[in-house]
Amino acid sequence: MNLLSWRVFSMALLLAIAVAMPAVVKAQDAQPMNQIKLGSSSTSLSSGSTLSSDATTTSTLDGDQGSGGIADASTTGPEAAAFDGTYVWVATQFSDSITRIRVKDGLVSGTFAVGKRPVALLYAASYLWVANLQSNNVMKITPSTGALVATYAAGDGPGALAYDGRNIWVANRNSNNVTKLSTTGSNLGTFAVGKRPMGVAYFANSVWVTNNFSNSVTRLSTAGALQGTYAVGRAPFGIAGAGDSIWVTNFFGQTLTRLRAADGFSLGTFKVGDGAAGIVFDGTNLWVVLHGNDSIARVSPTTGTIINTYATGNGPFSVAFDGARIWVPNSGSDSVSMAAAN
Repeated sequence: MNLLSWRVFSMALLLAIAVAMPAVVKAQDAQPMNQIKLGSSSTSLSSGSTLSSDATTTSTLDGDQGSGGIADASTTGPEAAAFDGTYVWVATQFSDSITRIRVKDGLVSGTFAVGKRPVALLYAASYLWVANLQSNNVMKITPSTGALVATYAAGDGPGALAYDGRNIWVANRNSNNVTKLSTTGSNLGTFAVGKRPMGVAYFANSVWVTNNFSNSVTRLSTAGALQGTYAVGRAPFGIAGAGDSIWVTNFFGQTLTRLRAADGFSLGTFKVGDGAAGIVFDGTNLWVVLHGNDSIARVSPTTGTIINTYATGNGPFSVAFDGARIWVPNSGSDSVSMAAAN
């Protein structure tokens, strides 16, 4: 190819790239979400801000989640969320309380004291369940009143909850095991998993646990028998089932790992962004919280590609779905971000 032909070819290639790039950028632009400020007795909705152009990849897990990061003492630390059919509940770990938000209008309608450092919530068997990381227990709450029904002992550092249709499973971060509780609080067993179990989910007749310090996922039967251990990415965090697959967020890997639910075989790893943390499946798409990017990504469960990204508040870790909307607590903003799922 002579010099003139090479220049013509190069110019054509650059023009092709320039035409293609706007579509890519547009697909990745972070759209705003509504923001609900906690601690208010009335609805407080405002448009969310867009992502900063200089977002970095230096995020760390908070002090009890893994790497020793220091939490911002000026916030209450909204950490987890769960939907009970009427309210979205938010665990504010640094105020040792839970707050409920009425989904129909965003009204903040009550804050209730719980144990020390609540970091996980679950609605199951008509009750709200709260895992208190530093109290080493799980509380059972009546959602309509916020009243405490009972408190049950768990392992060391309970930090994630799941329901298998009959029993509650509690992942204990510091004792490297999971506790199985009946809905009346009976301890039905404690079962070893990997190091720092961070997430737990029930899917395909099994209990799946992300092991944050082991870079693996443990699969248990509902009787607690080990069914398999599968390698995933760096610092696995959240976990959710969709279709025939288990999806795992890798916090420091900035990726999603897809495992075949039938046998744990890896079906691929997909780039999503910094600090991949909480994850939920809305029946159509996956939603992946990106803690380091202050955003949440909507991801295709078919291809693993990002469809859209949405700007949240500061420091999100988890996500809840109410059947129509996505809710994201912002640990550094004392707020919850909300947007329609579709």
